[in-house]
Amino acid sequence: MEVDILKFQVPVAANKTLFVWDIQPSHTETQIYDRLYGVFSSFGPLYLLKVCPNGSLSPPGFYALIKFYSAAQASEAQRQTDGRSLFQSSPLKVTLSSKQAPHFLSDSSRPLSHARCMELANHCLGFNGWTSDIITLKELTNEEEEEGGGRWRRLRFGCLLQLSFPHHGQTTRAAAVVEDSFTCTGPDVLLQKRRQLQKLVREKALVQAFNTVLLILLGNGKLMVEVKRTSDQFLFEQTDGVLQVNQFVPDEEDDEVWDPTVS
Repeated sequence: MEVDILKFQVPVAANKTLFVWDIQPSHTETQIYDRLYGVFSSFGPLYLLKVCPNGSLSPPGFYALIKFYSAAQASEAQRQTDGRSLFQSSPLKVTLSSKQAPHFLSDSSRPLSHARCMELANHCLGFNGWTSDIITLKELTNEEEEEGGGRWRRLRFGCLLQLSFPHHGQTTRAAAVVEDSFTCTGPDVLLQKRRQLQKLVREKALVQAFNTVLLILLGNGKLMVEVKRTSDQFLFEQTDGVLQVNQFVPDEEDDEVWDPTVS
């Protein structure tokens, strides 16, 4: 039975990336995006879809880059769509990328953003297929100093969270800590910053929890959920009354590496 594994990590493998060529300029860029998304998302969840105009030395038209989370779904999409017209009068050319990612990317395991984690989980498991619960949310540091005529403030929050998959009998825990230093000009500024950090630390803990989860796609269409057990995995009997944390830095936009090399 064919098995494919989806991780809550940014996909970088070449066998998950498709290029679509020979897109006619008979539709707008937005229309092309919508049509391509409708076709290719039917094969599985997409991490990325970008539509770009051809270069100045090429005939008028567009090409597209599509990234799947699953190599098997990318391969199936390529086989089913290559040479078909789909939404235009002439056939499209759909190819798998042939060039491997740079070593520093292929060996990395960048976690998905908070929004991407939820998007992938909801797509594969359904909106009632997983739950998250805050076990502990604490203000760890609240320091204040006079600086240049203003008040300098340092806040630090920690969060311990539990992620559950009730239909699969799997549960995992993870933690995060975030902090910020700022000039406090009044109680409204302090309240707003405290709310921002509380939201951010919850999101960071959820990302950390999803990063231990594997979605296993079976050839018969069924899906299994497994949790990676690591040396720092939180055990239920060890977390009562204790907050353990991992240091995180603020989210950055996902940087895409464009590789127009195809097979």
